[in-house]
Amino acid sequence: MRNSPTSRPWRAVLGALGTLFFLGVASASPQLSCQVTYAGTTQTVLARPVADPYPVPSVDIGGRFWFKAVMVGDADHINRILLYAYQDAKPHPVLVHQAKYLPPYPRSSPPWAITGQQHVYAGPLERELIYSCTLEGLTP
Repeated sequence: MRNSPTSRPWRAVLGALGTLFFLGVASASPQLSCQVTYAGTTQTVLARPVADPYPVPSVDIGGRFWFKAVMVGDADHINRILLYAYQDAKPHPVLVHQAKYLPPYPRSSPPWAITGQQHVYAGPLERELIYSCTLEGLTP
């Protein structure tokens, strides 16, 4: 009776529920989502919790800027959020904007607009980089 055809559908249902539970837990980990715009083009830069912020790469934004978003911590606790904008210059990129956000962070189901809309200007022509970031996955 243990392996009868009537018991198989229940195993399939339980397996599917286990998979959904696992996916729900995995998707509940914190994520920072930044919408970064330069010259009318918007890119999404995502950040997940890391223990070491230094290896997190910067993202090229339109060949004029570099943007780096870092969340230091783990799935249970975010220690700090760091955002950097660099002007692409020779011989190396130049830091033009840095922001740090510290806990406590609100725990809510909808994403929390952590930065508002930020405008950064750099270079001899004062080129404009616009970004806004939301924090999600910190469940109440």
